Amino acid sequence: MNKKMREILAKIEAKEKLARGYTEGENKDYKKAQEILDEINTLKEEYQIEKKLYEEEKELNALNEQEATNVAKTIAENKVEETSKEAKTKKDFIKEVATAIRKVATKTLNEGTGTEGGYTVPEDIQTRIEELREAKASLQDLVDVEVVSTMSGKRTYKKRSQKKGFTKVGEKGKIPAITGPRFSILEYTIEKYAGYLPITNELLEDSDENLVNTIFDWLADESRVTRNNLIIAAVKTKEETKLDEGIKGIKSVLNKTLGQAFKPTSYIITNDDGLDYLDQLEDKNGRPLLNPDPTNQAQQQLRAGASVIPLKVISNDDMPTDKNKIPFIIGDLKEGIKLFDRKRINILASTTAVVGSADEAINAFEDDLTIFRGIEREDVEIKDEKAFVNGYIEVVSP
Repeated sequence: MNKKMREILAKIEAKEKLARGYTEGENKDYKKAQEILDEINTLKEEYQIEKKLYEEEKELNALNEQEATNVAKTIAENKVEETSKEAKTKKDFIKEVATAIRKVATKTLNEGTGTEGGYTVPEDIQTRIEELREAKASLQDLVDVEVVSTMSGKRTYKKRSQKKGFTKVGEKGKIPAITGPRFSILEYTIEKYAGYLPITNELLEDSDENLVNTIFDWLADESRVTRNNLIIAAVKTKEETKLDEGIKGIKSVLNKTLGQAFKPTSYIITNDDGLDYLDQLEDKNGRPLLNPDPTNQAQQQLRAGASVIPLKVISNDDMPTDKNKIPFIIGDLKEGIKLFDRKRINILASTTAVVGSADEAINAFEDDLTIFRGIEREDVEIKDEKAFVNGYIEVVSP
């Protein structure tokens, strides 16, 4: 019963008392009593209408509530089903990879190209390996990467050259020739890079996830270090440039050597020693020159005069300091270095192979191991040597 229904009942009760008063005592007035009874009947009809509306509304609310409950239940069931499907997909993926790896491990393989029983990593697995590789300090994202499908090839690039402009020519004067665009040919030859990882057969028989994570982490980190080494080696083919101590040497490279052609897109690449060196630099007011990027606190940037240059730090293990010469690669490696990626990773395995020599030898059969061998193919070449500087800052040992 709602408020309006209660109000109508109260009015009916009051009218009934009033009508009864006109039918009792000496001053009876049946006509007046009848008028009040007519009003009571009208109120009763109004009550019935309100009661019906109330019951219909209540029923509708109940239906809506049930429907809402059903909808919520359906959404929850769908969410659980989607989560279950996602978990199942991940589980199936891991199981599929683990099965493939174990299948490789059951074969005795010969040295070769990977067609002799090797497991070529599918695209989705390769993507995950790339994600793991890029999660650590990798130079690959700073250079120009091209995926190639052939083992060798050539690329043509237009060289940057100083423009001299047109020559002033008089009326009917002879128009001189101007220097046209110059081009360079960049050749690449894909090379094979490989390494092995002994895994105990207990781990091989362990959970799928443990096995897959071990293989993926190994391939990703070895691939990352390999590519870092190739990129650094390409940079090192360029003659070294000694930088003045402090910020002056870096500013000179940015402003004069690289200039406006490359400075706006340049990075400073150094190692842990270089990070520590830059972290000690301050301006005349004692403020540090090295600061986090306000838009990305994980990214450091160096304030070099009017320029702010992002910093990329590679560990000393991957980019060591040569005696007292701290390496500083400065420039735009997207323009300077080209990485040709054959995009083929192979996993090969053997349960009988012997690797190493003398005391370092590992006999897979005797030691109850499976030796996995990872192979990938790439090449790194210099695209434009003017786009970067192979620099160093020489510091005095304490």
